Amino acid sequence: MSQNNRFPDSSKNRQGNEIPRELAELGQLIVTLPNARKQELEVAFQRVVDSVHRRRRTLEVVQEALSQLRLDVKYLMFDLEATRQERDLLRQQMEE
Repeated sequence: MSQNNRFPDSSKNRQGNEIPRELAELGQLIVTLPNARKQELEVAFQRVVDSVHRRRRTLEVVQEALSQLRLDVKYLMFDLEATRQERDLLRQQMEE
């Protein structure tokens, strides 16, 4: 496996997702280690990178859900206000 492909300078993993600068720097430092410990650290490094990407995807899903929830609440508030106005209008008509 090529060292340059495993820890690219562009701070992106093989799927093209960006990783934090500090993590990319750590990957570059691992590349310079002697082979005895390098392979073990590469595996641990890749697990950390995968964890960072999973957390980022989870955060994106949560943010999207919150945005949808905010929109839904706005629609519900609009519907509630319209219902109240209709109720008040009907009460007026019944009293007349």
